[in-house]
Amino acid sequence: MSTQANGNGSNGNGNKPIVEAVSADSEVGSAVSGRIAPPPGQLKKADFVSDQEVRWCPGCGDYAILNNVQKVMPELGIPREKIVFVSGIGCSSRFPYYMNTYGFHSIHGRAPAVATGIKCANPDLSVWVITGDGDALSIGGNHFIHAIRRNLDINYILFNNRIYGLTKGQYSPTSEFGKKTKSTPSGTIDYPINPLSLAIASESTFVARSIDIDVKHLGVMVDAAAKHKGISFIEVYQNCNIFNDHAFDYFADRSVRSDKVLYLEHGKPMIFGKEKNMGIRMKGAHPEVVTIGENGITENDLLVHDIYLQDPSVAFMLARMEQPDFPQPVGIFRAVERPTYEAMLVDQIDASIAKSGPGSLEQLLNSGETWVVE
Repeated sequence: MSTQANGNGSNGNGNKPIVEAVSADSEVGSAVSGRIAPPPGQLKKADFVSDQEVRWCPGCGDYAILNNVQKVMPELGIPREKIVFVSGIGCSSRFPYYMNTYGFHSIHGRAPAVATGIKCANPDLSVWVITGDGDALSIGGNHFIHAIRRNLDINYILFNNRIYGLTKGQYSPTSEFGKKTKSTPSGTIDYPINPLSLAIASESTFVARSIDIDVKHLGVMVDAAAKHKGISFIEVYQNCNIFNDHAFDYFADRSVRSDKVLYLEHGKPMIFGKEKNMGIRMKGAHPEVVTIGENGITENDLLVHDIYLQDPSVAFMLARMEQPDFPQPVGIFRAVERPTYEAMLVDQIDASIAKSGPGSLEQLLNSGETWVVE
């Protein structure tokens, strides 16, 4: 048995398909020939890099996300043949070609549906959905909501560049109000979707956000998402240097980031600023920015972050905090436990079989009222 980068056996680039023997320690390892991959505990980043030419624009933020995912994979201790990447349509959706694992480059907006089928049929697989703001939140919006509310044990990474890059610069569901693009020369009059708000409202059990150029932080978020049992959703602010360049510079650029970004850390007060003298506290039912040391304010007055709150209200509030009134929050917003869909599905099937026997498809099709067409 060998791994293939895509569900149809093609590499999508007109080159030879990716074929490599799996680990000898895996369930199929003894049946393969060719170069034997290292056992899971000895895998390195290079083992997850495919032989395909990466075809993103030079300087695209997608490179940073790919690099971080490839770095995290070996740390998970999972055989490559038990990892599947699923994508939809868009620049981000070329991702499965570049991972030396199983993968599907599926259809527009339907990556969550394909991932749902994979996880339910093979619950022991590590399944990853790679998508963009257009793919996930426009035509794929319905699939996005239902994959999340079911709490499948899959990892969902959304590349948010606030533009349609693959189709050359039209506004997307996350483009800011009034944005002028090729499809909105007078400025868009659509209000943008907040991906985290939608994920939290859909009861995602793990919600996080990071920035493509903040490489260390992004790697920590990917690692935490991979280890979460249940749906894990990460929004990554990702720069499109061709059609929406510098979209996040007003808070993400290194020169202003410390004053404009709030790094959420569990169990710690919400402090930010180059001098670590700014913070977030509650004023009634609303958050406000305060300066530590002014008007008697101390760290004890600040809101302490708790990712394990079952009530999603605080996480939702944090997801709504945006520039220029607030620092842009990044980090883990929520991480709670809940039974997963695929586990409950297996339990339900097992219970039905225990009660009624394994069943027969032929008997089912011929049960009840039947008709013969002559």
